[in-house]
Amino acid sequence: MSRIVTLASGQLGPIARDESRQSVVARLLELMREAKGMGARAIVFPELALTSFFPRWYFEDQADIDAFYEREMPNPATRPLFEASEELGMGFYLGYAELDGGNGQTRHYNTSILVDRGRIVGKYRKVHLPGHADHRPEAPFQHLEKRYFDVGNLGFGAWHAFDGIAGMCICNDRRWPETYRVLGLQGAEMIFLGYNTPTHIPWEPIYDHLSDFHNHLSMQAGAYQNSAFVVGTAKAGVEEGCDLLAGSCIIAPSGEIIALATTREDEVIVARCDLELSRHNKEHMFNFAQHRQIDQYGLITETAGAVEPRGRP
Repeated sequence: MSRIVTLASGQLGPIARDESRQSVVARLLELMREAKGMGARAIVFPELALTSFFPRWYFEDQADIDAFYEREMPNPATRPLFEASEELGMGFYLGYAELDGGNGQTRHYNTSILVDRGRIVGKYRKVHLPGHADHRPEAPFQHLEKRYFDVGNLGFGAWHAFDGIAGMCICNDRRWPETYRVLGLQGAEMIFLGYNTPTHIPWEPIYDHLSDFHNHLSMQAGAYQNSAFVVGTAKAGVEEGCDLLAGSCIIAPSGEIIALATTREDEVIVARCDLELSRHNKEHMFNFAQHRQIDQYGLITETAGAVEPRGRP
Protein backbone atom coordinates (compact mmCIF):
# COMPACT_ATOMS: atom_id res chain seq x y z
CA MET A 1 0.00 0.00 0.00
CA SER A 2 1.34 3.43 -0.97
CA ARG A 3 1.84 6.35 1.42
CA ILE A 4 1.89 9.33 -0.88
CA VAL A 5 2.86 12.77 0.40
CA THR A 6 3.44 15.62 -2.02
CA LEU A 7 6.44 17.70 -0.99
CA ALA A 8 7.46 21.11 -2.33
CA SER A 9 10.65 23.11 -2.50
CA GLY A 10 10.15 26.87 -2.33
CA GLN A 11 13.29 28.35 -3.85
CA LEU A 12 13.95 32.05 -3.29
CA GLY A 13 15.73 34.47 -5.53
CA PRO A 14 18.00 37.10 -3.96
CA ILE A 15 17.03 39.06 -0.84
CA ALA A 16 18.41 42.60 -0.73
CA ARG A 17 20.14 43.79 2.42
CA ASP A 18 17.46 46.42 3.00
CA GLU A 19 14.47 44.22 2.10
CA SER A 20 12.03 44.05 5.00
CA ARG A 21 10.91 40.87 6.76
CA GLN A 22 7.36 41.70 5.68
CA SER A 23 8.39 41.79 2.03
CA VAL A 24 10.16 38.44 2.27
CA VAL A 25 7.25 36.84 4.12
CA ALA A 26 4.90 38.01 1.35
CA ARG A 27 7.10 36.16 -1.13
CA LEU A 28 7.09 33.04 1.04
CA LEU A 29 3.31 33.16 1.33
CA GLU A 30 2.98 33.33 -2.43
CA LEU A 31 5.18 30.26 -2.79
CA MET A 32 3.22 28.43 -0.09
CA ARG A 33 -0.11 29.11 -1.76
CA GLU A 34 1.28 28.07 -5.14
CA ALA A 35 2.54 24.83 -3.61
CA LYS A 36 -0.85 24.19 -2.04
CA GLY A 37 -2.45 24.61 -5.47
CA MET A 38 -0.05 21.93 -6.75
CA GLY A 39 -1.18 19.53 -4.02
CA ALA A 40 1.73 19.94 -1.60
CA ARG A 41 1.42 18.88 2.03
CA ALA A 42 4.62 20.67 3.07
CA ILE A 43 7.06 23.18 1.59
CA VAL A 44 10.75 23.66 2.34
CA PHE A 45 12.15 27.20 2.32
CA PRO A 46 15.88 28.10 2.27
CA GLU A 47 18.44 28.65 4.99
CA LEU A 48 18.30 32.21 6.43
CA ALA A 49 15.14 32.74 4.42
CA LEU A 50 14.11 36.02 6.10
CA THR A 51 17.21 38.10 5.36
CA SER A 52 20.08 38.57 2.99
CA PHE A 53 22.99 36.23 3.75
CA PHE A 54 24.64 38.59 6.23
CA PRO A 55 27.76 36.49 7.05
CA ARG A 56 29.22 37.89 3.82
CA TRP A 57 29.83 41.19 5.66
CA TYR A 58 32.17 41.97 8.54
CA PHE A 59 30.48 43.91 11.35
CA GLU A 60 32.11 45.20 14.52
CA ASP A 61 28.98 46.63 16.18
CA GLN A 62 26.96 43.84 17.80
CA ALA A 63 23.76 45.80 17.23
CA ASP A 64 24.36 45.68 13.48
CA ILE A 65 24.73 41.92 13.70
CA ASP A 66 21.75 41.32 15.97
CA ALA A 67 19.44 43.18 13.58
CA PHE A 68 19.47 40.07 11.38
CA TYR A 69 18.30 37.72 14.17
CA GLU A 70 14.83 36.68 15.35
CA ARG A 71 14.24 36.77 19.10
CA GLU A 72 11.04 34.74 19.01
CA MET A 73 9.15 32.57 16.56
CA PRO A 74 6.56 33.32 15.47
CA ASN A 75 6.93 37.08 15.70
CA PRO A 76 4.76 39.83 14.18
CA ALA A 77 6.56 39.65 10.83
CA THR A 78 6.38 35.87 10.48
CA ARG A 79 3.00 35.21 12.07
CA PRO A 80 1.24 35.30 8.65
CA LEU A 81 3.22 32.18 7.67
CA PHE A 82 1.87 30.31 10.69
CA GLU A 83 -1.66 31.51 10.01
CA ALA A 84 -1.44 30.41 6.38
CA SER A 85 -0.07 27.04 7.47
CA GLU A 86 -3.11 26.51 9.68
CA GLU A 87 -5.54 27.84 7.07
CA LEU A 88 -4.14 25.71 4.23
CA GLY A 89 -3.47 22.60 6.30
CA MET A 90 0.16 22.74 5.23
CA GLY A 91 3.54 22.42 6.83
CA PHE A 92 6.76 24.29 6.20
CA TYR A 93 10.47 24.30 6.97
CA LEU A 94 11.90 27.77 7.60
CA GLY A 95 15.54 28.74 8.07
CA TYR A 96 16.44 31.90 10.02
CA ALA A 97 18.99 33.46 12.35
CA GLU A 98 18.00 32.89 15.99
CA LEU A 99 19.04 34.95 19.01
CA ASP A 100 18.55 32.85 22.14
CA GLY A 101 18.73 34.64 25.47
CA GLY A 102 17.85 31.66 27.67
CA ASN A 103 19.70 30.64 30.85
CA GLY A 104 21.14 34.13 31.26
CA GLN A 105 23.42 33.74 28.23
CA THR A 106 23.02 35.10 24.72
CA ARG A 107 23.62 32.63 21.93
CA HIS A 108 23.33 33.04 18.17
CA TYR A 109 22.26 30.11 16.02
CA ASN A 110 21.64 29.32 12.38
CA THR A 111 18.26 27.69 12.93
CA SER A 112 15.44 25.94 11.13
CA ILE A 113 11.99 25.01 12.35
CA LEU A 114 9.43 22.52 11.16
CA VAL A 115 5.85 23.80 11.33
CA ASP A 116 2.66 21.83 10.69
CA ARG A 117 -0.79 23.41 10.59
CA GLY A 118 0.46 26.50 12.39
CA ARG A 119 2.30 24.68 15.19
CA ILE A 120 6.07 24.28 15.63
CA VAL A 121 6.82 20.55 15.52
CA GLY A 122 10.61 20.67 15.75
CA LYS A 123 13.67 22.91 15.83
CA TYR A 124 17.22 22.36 14.59
CA ARG A 125 20.38 24.46 15.02
CA LYS A 126 23.15 24.11 12.43
CA VAL A 127 26.05 21.93 13.55
CA HIS A 128 28.60 22.08 10.71
CA LEU A 129 29.48 25.77 10.45
CA PRO A 130 31.61 26.56 7.38
CA GLY A 131 33.75 29.57 6.58
CA HIS A 132 35.96 31.50 8.97
CA ALA A 133 35.88 33.81 12.01
CA ASP A 134 38.67 36.21 11.02
CA HIS A 135 38.22 39.30 8.87
CA ARG A 136 39.56 38.85 5.32
CA PRO A 137 39.37 42.33 3.79
CA GLU A 138 41.23 41.22 0.68
CA ALA A 139 38.37 38.85 -0.28
CA PRO A 140 35.43 40.03 -2.44
CA PHE A 141 33.09 38.86 0.33
CA GLN A 142 33.31 37.16 3.70
CA HIS A 143 31.84 33.89 4.97
CA LEU A 144 31.72 34.56 8.70
CA GLU A 145 29.42 31.86 9.99
CA LYS A 146 32.04 30.84 12.58
CA ARG A 147 32.01 34.45 13.84
CA TYR A 148 28.27 35.04 13.90
CA PHE A 149 26.89 31.65 14.98
CA ASP A 150 27.38 29.22 17.83
CA VAL A 151 27.55 25.52 17.00
CA GLY A 152 24.09 23.99 17.25
CA ASN A 153 23.27 22.25 20.51
CA LEU A 154 20.09 20.32 19.70
CA GLY A 155 21.60 17.44 17.72
CA PHE A 156 20.07 16.06 14.53
CA GLY A 157 16.42 15.54 15.39
CA ALA A 158 13.59 13.71 13.63
CA TRP A 159 9.86 14.10 14.24
CA HIS A 160 6.59 12.44 13.33
CA ALA A 161 5.10 14.76 10.70
CA PHE A 162 3.28 14.66 7.37
CA ASP A 163 2.26 11.01 7.81
CA GLY A 164 5.90 9.98 8.15
CA ILE A 165 9.13 10.83 9.94
CA ALA A 166 10.89 14.07 9.01
CA GLY A 167 14.37 15.31 9.89
CA MET A 168 16.17 18.61 9.34
CA CYS A 169 19.62 19.94 8.62
CA ILE A 170 21.05 23.14 7.11
CA CYS A 171 23.36 23.90 4.18
CA ASN A 172 26.89 22.68 4.96
CA ASP A 173 25.44 19.82 7.03
CA ARG A 174 24.46 18.22 3.72
CA ARG A 175 28.11 17.61 2.86
CA TRP A 176 28.75 15.44 5.94
CA PRO A 177 27.58 11.80 5.87
CA GLU A 178 27.16 11.76 9.65
CA THR A 179 24.23 14.16 9.27
CA TYR A 180 22.16 11.76 7.22
CA ARG A 181 23.19 8.67 9.17
CA VAL A 182 22.09 10.08 12.52
CA LEU A 183 18.76 11.04 10.94
CA GLY A 184 18.52 7.65 9.23
CA LEU A 185 19.07 5.90 12.55
CA GLN A 186 15.93 7.67 13.79
CA GLY A 187 13.96 6.33 10.84
CA ALA A 188 13.80 9.60 8.90
CA GLU A 189 11.83 9.14 5.67
CA MET A 190 12.05 12.80 4.67
CA ILE A 191 15.03 15.10 5.20
CA PHE A 192 14.49 18.82 4.71
CA LEU A 193 17.33 21.28 4.24
CA GLY A 194 17.84 24.82 3.02
CA TYR A 195 21.06 26.35 1.74
CA ASN A 196 22.77 29.61 0.71
CA THR A 197 25.85 28.54 -1.23
CA PRO A 198 28.15 30.86 -3.21
CA THR A 199 29.23 29.51 -6.57
CA HIS A 200 32.71 30.96 -5.96
CA ILE A 201 34.84 30.39 -2.85
CA PRO A 202 37.61 33.05 -2.95
CA TRP A 203 40.02 31.18 -0.64
CA GLU A 204 39.30 27.74 -2.16
CA PRO A 205 38.36 28.20 -5.83
CA ILE A 206 39.61 24.82 -7.08
CA TYR A 207 36.11 23.31 -7.09
CA ASP A 208 34.10 26.34 -8.22
CA HIS A 209 33.27 24.62 -11.52
CA LEU A 210 31.88 21.62 -9.61
CA SER A 211 29.69 23.51 -7.13
CA ASP A 212 26.43 22.31 -8.67
CA PHE A 213 27.70 18.73 -9.01
CA HIS A 214 28.90 18.57 -5.39
CA ASN A 215 25.63 20.10 -4.18
CA HIS A 216 23.55 17.35 -5.75
CA LEU A 217 26.10 14.58 -5.16
CA SER A 218 26.04 15.04 -1.38
CA MET A 219 22.24 15.07 -1.17
CA GLN A 220 21.78 12.15 -3.56
CA ALA A 221 24.28 10.02 -1.63
CA GLY A 222 22.62 10.91 1.67
CA ALA A 223 19.19 10.04 0.31
CA TYR A 224 20.28 6.68 -1.12
CA GLN A 225 22.45 5.51 1.77
CA ASN A 226 19.77 6.34 4.33
CA SER A 227 16.63 5.49 2.36
CA ALA A 228 15.02 8.91 2.60
CA PHE A 229 13.50 11.57 0.40
CA VAL A 230 15.63 14.72 0.53
CA VAL A 231 14.24 18.17 -0.24
CA GLY A 232 17.03 20.71 -0.76
CA THR A 233 16.07 24.36 -1.25
CA ALA A 234 18.31 27.21 -2.34
CA LYS A 235 18.42 30.94 -1.98
CA ALA A 236 19.70 31.60 -5.49
CA GLY A 237 20.86 34.26 -7.92
CA VAL A 238 23.06 37.32 -7.52
CA GLU A 239 22.45 38.65 -4.01
CA GLU A 240 24.25 41.88 -3.10
CA GLY A 241 26.97 41.08 -5.63
CA CYS A 242 27.43 37.45 -4.53
CA ASP A 243 26.37 34.69 -6.93
CA LEU A 244 24.39 32.00 -5.09
CA LEU A 245 23.92 28.45 -6.34
CA ALA A 246 20.42 27.40 -7.41
CA GLY A 247 19.60 23.75 -8.14
CA SER A 248 16.78 23.25 -5.63
CA CYS A 249 15.67 19.64 -5.89
CA ILE A 250 13.69 16.74 -4.50
CA ILE A 251 15.52 13.41 -4.35
CA ALA A 252 14.08 9.91 -3.95
CA PRO A 253 15.49 7.17 -1.67
CA SER A 254 16.92 5.66 -4.85
CA GLY A 255 19.22 8.69 -5.11
CA GLU A 256 17.41 9.94 -8.21
CA ILE A 257 16.49 13.60 -8.60
CA ILE A 258 12.74 13.58 -9.20
CA ALA A 259 12.15 17.35 -9.31
CA LEU A 260 14.59 20.14 -10.16
CA ALA A 261 14.31 23.93 -10.23
CA THR A 262 14.98 25.51 -13.61
CA THR A 263 15.48 29.16 -12.58
CA ARG A 264 17.52 31.26 -10.16
CA GLU A 265 14.43 33.08 -8.91
CA ASP A 266 11.44 32.46 -6.66
CA GLU A 267 10.17 29.07 -7.85
CA VAL A 268 8.10 26.13 -6.60
CA ILE A 269 8.79 22.52 -7.53
CA VAL A 270 6.83 19.52 -6.24
CA ALA A 271 7.04 15.74 -6.25
CA ARG A 272 4.66 12.98 -5.20
CA CYS A 273 6.71 10.96 -2.72
CA ASP A 274 5.71 7.43 -1.75
CA LEU A 275 7.06 6.94 1.76
CA GLU A 276 6.64 3.19 1.34
CA LEU A 277 9.70 3.30 -0.93
CA SER A 278 11.68 4.62 2.02
CA ARG A 279 10.33 1.84 4.24
CA HIS A 280 11.11 -0.81 1.61
CA ASN A 281 14.73 0.30 1.31
CA LYS A 282 15.11 0.45 5.10
CA GLU A 283 13.95 -3.16 5.36
CA HIS A 284 16.12 -4.50 2.55
CA MET A 285 19.29 -2.93 1.08
CA PHE A 286 19.84 -0.60 4.04
CA ASN A 287 18.50 -2.64 6.91
CA PHE A 288 20.66 -1.05 9.58
CA ALA A 289 19.83 -3.52 12.35
CA GLN A 290 20.76 -6.45 10.13
CA HIS A 291 23.87 -5.15 8.39
CA ARG A 292 25.60 -2.40 10.39
CA GLN A 293 28.71 -3.45 12.35
CA ILE A 294 29.00 -0.72 14.97
CA ASP A 295 31.98 -2.30 16.71
CA GLN A 296 34.02 -1.45 13.59
CA TYR A 297 33.12 2.25 13.45
CA GLY A 298 34.83 3.52 16.60
CA LEU A 299 36.96 6.17 14.88
CA ILE A 300 33.85 8.05 13.79
CA THR A 301 33.13 9.25 17.33
CA GLU A 302 36.56 8.81 18.93
CA THR A 303 38.35 11.52 16.93
CA ALA A 304 37.51 14.57 14.85
CA GLY A 305 40.68 14.49 12.74
CA ALA A 306 42.53 11.81 10.81
CA VAL A 307 44.80 9.33 12.57
CA GLU A 308 47.88 7.42 11.45
CA PRO A 309 47.12 4.11 9.71
CA ARG A 310 48.20 0.91 11.44
CA GLY A 311 51.13 0.11 9.19
CA ARG A 312 54.07 2.33 8.27
CA PRO A 313 56.50 1.60 5.42
